[in-house]
Amino acid sequence: MSRGIANCNPGNIRRSRVRYKGECHPSTDESFKQFEAMEWGYRAIFILLDTYRVRYGLRTLSEMIARYAPPSENHTALYIDTVCDMTGIRPDERIDTRSRRVMVPIVAAMSRIENGCAARRSEVEHGFDLTGF
Repeated sequence: MSRGIANCNPGNIRRSRVRYKGECHPSTDESFKQFEAMEWGYRAIFILLDTYRVRYGLRTLSEMIARYAPPSENHTALYIDTVCDMTGIRPDERIDTRSRRVMVPIVAAMSRIENGCAARRSEVEHGFDLTGF
C-alpha cells in the first residue's frame, strides 16, 4: 500500500500550517498530512488546486502541476504529460477548478501518479462534493 493511500492523502500533500477539513491532528506521519478518509484527502487536492488559481493566478495544468510537483522533488514534465494524456486536457489550456467535469478526471490522474494505482472514482467524486463548489 502506498504512503498516500495509507494516510488517506492520495495527493501526498505535505504537512504545513494549512488545515483542511477531515485532516487528522496530530498526524503520525512526519512529512505528510493524514486524513480521516480518502474523500477528505481528495477534497484537499481540489481545494489546493483552486487556491493555486484564486490566490496565485495559476490557470493551466502546466502552471498548477509545476507548483504542486516541483522539479526539485519530481519529474514535473512527465507528471504534466501524464495528466494531460489521461485527461485529454492540453498543458496550456485554462481550467476551471470549480468544474466537476474538468477536475474529477484531473485529480484522479494525479492520484494515479502519486500512488501507482487507479483512484476509486466514487471517492474522487465525493471529495469534489465535499468542497461545496
